[in-house]
Amino acid sequence: MGRGRKRAGTRPSGLIGRSWAMVFAAGGFKVKLYDIAQQQLTSALENIRLLCCVPAPLQSFVLRLFKTVKDSKQMKELEESESLKGALSAEQQLALISTCTDLKAAVEGATFIQECTPENLELKRKIFGQLDLIADDNVILSSSTSCLLPSKLFTGLKHVKQCIVSHPVNPPYFVPLVEIVPHPETDPSTTERTYALMKQIGQSPVKLNREIEGFVLNRLQYAVISEAWRLVGEGVISPTDLDLVMSDGLGMRYAFIGPLETMHLNAEGISNYCERYREGMRLVLNTFGPVPEFSGEIEEKINQAISEKIPVVPEVLGARRNWRDECLTSLAKMKKQMKSD
Repeated sequence: MGRGRKRAGTRPSGLIGRSWAMVFAAGGFKVKLYDIAQQQLTSALENIRLLCCVPAPLQSFVLRLFKTVKDSKQMKELEESESLKGALSAEQQLALISTCTDLKAAVEGATFIQECTPENLELKRKIFGQLDLIADDNVILSSSTSCLLPSKLFTGLKHVKQCIVSHPVNPPYFVPLVEIVPHPETDPSTTERTYALMKQIGQSPVKLNREIEGFVLNRLQYAVISEAWRLVGEGVISPTDLDLVMSDGLGMRYAFIGPLETMHLNAEGISNYCERYREGMRLVLNTFGPVPEFSGEIEEKINQAISEKIPVVPEVLGARRNWRDECLTSLAKMKKQMKSD
């Protein structure tokens, strides 16, 4: 997708597709949403209209806003709260988004296509097979997959050199990280163009030099989950206290700096940190157990504890998600302000 050009995404009825549309429109790009069902597109545009005017672009929050936001004046007030991304107004951004139920028409003139179908290999390969037949030699074919390797998605396509994974973090509108993962045959220019585009629309792209199971974000996330599971399972700490270690401990600094910079700042540089702590780190890491099964007695224990705190009831879960998303919104605004300062 280019400025003044079209971008085609599939399945905009999903959260990721809608959020991507908003991100690109906020960057001043024309966006064309594609879906096989017109009703899905109509619903997507209705939700995006609300999302463009409210602090948190999340479906659960939107459902609540359908009940609370009654007129354009209220929506304008929300827009003026400075929660809207980009330099354009909500109406200007909405004017950049259109819909289409014809795939060929949807991708015509596009320079970047972001696929957002469910995490199903067969379905995604079908979509990219269709795109491969109608795409020109300049368009980038990108997938939002969070776990499917590019080699499984794109191998055998005529335009494989133009294919790449652009994995967002949910929700992309307020969590800007994008993992850019190439296929072994992806042309380096495709990677660089995708990286530059993500920077241009205000995301925080990172480039993986090669594909790997889980990419990077999920590998880090699963490592934390795995050790958390073991610590609770071995009776070292309760599930709720375990979460507190992250939310009021590690998470406080990880919201602003990563683990490597943390090492650097917690000593006189990385080398000094390693000199001080390498033996201790190795000693602790050697005590880690095997990969948990994530089932059975430990699953029941963790489920019971967390469910007591947050009952598995749609209204309660929805309220907690709303709170989480509002926190993300506030954090995103604060980080943006800190960078501008």
